[in-house]
Amino acid sequence: MPNLETALKEAMSIEGAMGVALVDYSSGMALGSLGDSAELDLNVAAAGNTDVVRAKMRTMEMLNLHDNEIEDILITLSNQYHLIRPLTTSTGRGLFLYLALNRGRANLAMARHKLRSIENGIEV
Repeated sequence: MPNLETALKEAMSIEGAMGVALVDYSSGMALGSLGDSAELDLNVAAAGNTDVVRAKMRTMEMLNLHDNEIEDILITLSNQYHLIRPLTTSTGRGLFLYLALNRGRANLAMARHKLRSIENGIEV
């Protein structure tokens, strides 16, 4: 099982990756992040996307979607994709992976596939 640093490096190897973070959505704090894009402040993104995850979790609760889990949340911007993937492993509950991609360079399907693989390997 890869450690956090290895998992973040793997995520940054995804074509078009601009930045990645593992975030605790109860606090909004990034437990680890990697990326050097001047366009993206990963700490601000981590905190802001925590609100997105919390809102979706509340909505699913109100809709009684108890037998469903979020695989990922996609935010599409004109020049970027932002992927949010809540961890579903027993040790990863309450955490999510956040990946920002350059839309012109990324293959969204491959990025989702690779992020799922990375999630399955993270041991927190």
